Amino acid sequence: MTVSRSTVDGVRVIALRGELDQATHDCVGEALNPPAGDPSPRTVADLSGLTFMDSSGINLLIAAHRAAVEAQGWLRVAGTQPPVLRVMQLVGIDTLIPCRPTVREALED
Repeated sequence: MTVSRSTVDGVRVIALRGELDQATHDCVGEALNPPAGDPSPRTVADLSGLTFMDSSGINLLIAAHRAAVEAQGWLRVAGTQPPVLRVMQLVGIDTLIPCRPTVREALED
């Protein structure tokens, strides 16, 4: 698992590459959760390089979404590949967290 961080117009972009499962969820959770004291944290999770995600990944996304909303911010997901998107759709997370085809669209929304 590779986690890359960048900022675009004040929005954190967290790019995930590889497989998100129980073995890799700690480093991803750290990256996705809003930094302490950040007012209105806005984050785009770029999942275009994610090839697999299990329930631990779903739980991380839900926790990061809740943390962002509680801090008056938001979390959006971008570039989800079909196998990962299918998992998200099966559990209904795509109705909770806005999912966009590209990072650009997630930033513009």
